[in-house]
Amino acid sequence: MTDHSGSRQLEEEYAEFEQAGRIWGEVPLSRIRKVKFDRVSAEVTQGYLALTDLTTTVADSLDKYGICGAVAWSHLPNLVPGKRVAGTAITLRNVPERKTPTQGTLDKDPIKMSSRECHYLAETGDVLVVDFGGNVEASNMGGQSVLTAKMQGVAGAIVDGAVRDVNTIRDLEFPVWCRGGTPKTGKYRMEAIEINGPVTVHDVLVEPGDFVVADDSGVCFIPSHLVEVILSEARATEAAEEAAREMIRRKAPLSELKPLFRSRYNG
Repeated sequence: MTDHSGSRQLEEEYAEFEQAGRIWGEVPLSRIRKVKFDRVSAEVTQGYLALTDLTTTVADSLDKYGICGAVAWSHLPNLVPGKRVAGTAITLRNVPERKTPTQGTLDKDPIKMSSRECHYLAETGDVLVVDFGGNVEASNMGGQSVLTAKMQGVAGAIVDGAVRDVNTIRDLEFPVWCRGGTPKTGKYRMEAIEINGPVTVHDVLVEPGDFVVADDSGVCFIPSHLVEVILSEARATEAAEEAAREMIRRKAPLSELKPLFRSRYNG
């Protein structure tokens, strides 16, 4: 059964964004699942960014709740070491074109990729999450797209695929985690098939509105209903970790250390 009320709401939100100059226009409305959705507060976001071991602490809590949400740095290395991000996910799913790039050029086909569409739909602090199935042959975004993202307030990008213009991205100091780099453009090689729908990154399901954290250890995706709970647990975990480190520094006897570590790592 068609949800006509939901469709009307989406059309109204799209028209509102279009009037505000926030619709790039290369992706039809039929491929945009959501325009507006809830974001995590700035206070909570800053709370995550204040964590010392951001993704490792979050990954432990995801394990506790039985959530598959962590992706190792070895799968998605960061282009700008030392950068970290925390923000609400906006999503883009790309698929390969069937034609060759040469045939697409000869046929004067329209360019069907558009990370920029997401940048203009984004709110300040969002993190773009791109699913290209791990394909590294063509670029999902390059220097111009990254500059647009930065100017629109996007905090960073997680790309299950490749990017290009790596030097420009590093010069812009824009945080990107991806499969790798490529000189090949995505034009005539990929198509933006859906925006703000569910995507897959490595082996993790990501929904628009989920919370993304990333640092030098990797990337974690937190379901929206667990964001505040996991932040509270992460703060408590880091306090306990610091207490344990202090005991190690003062060479506390094993009789003191063992109970602490059994409690921490064995539940």
